[in-house]
Amino acid sequence: MLSIDGVLLDFKRLDSLATGDSAIHRLDPRAKVLVTFVFIVTVVSFGKYELTAMVPFFIFPAVIIGLGNLPAGYIARKIALLCPFALVVAIFNPVFDREVLVQLGPLGITGGWISCASIVVRAALTVGAAIILLAVTGFPAICRALERLGMPAAFAVQLLFLYRYIFVLTEEGGRASRARALRSFGNKGLGMKTYGSLLGHLLLRTWLRAERIHMAMLARGFTGEFHTRHEFRFGRRELLFLLCWSTLFITLRLQNASQLLGSLVTGISR
Repeated sequence: MLSIDGVLLDFKRLDSLATGDSAIHRLDPRAKVLVTFVFIVTVVSFGKYELTAMVPFFIFPAVIIGLGNLPAGYIARKIALLCPFALVVAIFNPVFDREVLVQLGPLGITGGWISCASIVVRAALTVGAAIILLAVTGFPAICRALERLGMPAAFAVQLLFLYRYIFVLTEEGGRASRARALRSFGNKGLGMKTYGSLLGHLLLRTWLRAERIHMAMLARGFTGEFHTRHEFRFGRRELLFLLCWSTLFITLRLQNASQLLGSLVTGISR
């Protein structure tokens, strides 16, 4: 019960953070989506052994967190919660890649450990950028921005419905979990055998409630488009925001590539 309620509170807290009134919040969502996209593509484009080259990219989440008045500890906890999944993917790299690439005195660091750390850092940067984008923009605004950028309207509406259905699912799950706990005596009724019927009832309850919500939306004139009072306006501030950050990301990436190319040319000439 506590875990379900905690997940719901996390989603609601991200929504509440997106209602801020900072300079970052007031920017057109399209500019923030494009900058985040350039950031993610640039970070992902690094090679598996390029670890130190990604360190300067931490300036982007740090600056956005500061300008957006976001709680840094909360964002860091959300990122740390998802990084173990990247660690599971990368944990076997040291087993298969045992070539020593860095020698620190008597300690030799193999390519497997470097690539493992590179994957974790890459995941922290990309996941952090996505969470920060959600915290300073909001999921509905992100979907509308993606639709303005060329995403099919039907797909954007489906994403919005999915986002709203998550809240319905978690609320119904919390109610079912509380009802199950109140009807149990000690450990009786809390075993794995009850989860089958619990999940079945949860599916039916959320399905019926989703149908009632849809009927209420149709009764209020829903025609397949979500209307909003906030109009998008891509002005000079948004253009400056997009150009400055994109130029910085590309410069950091090309500078690292040129250094790598120079070292390769030097090695070949020797």
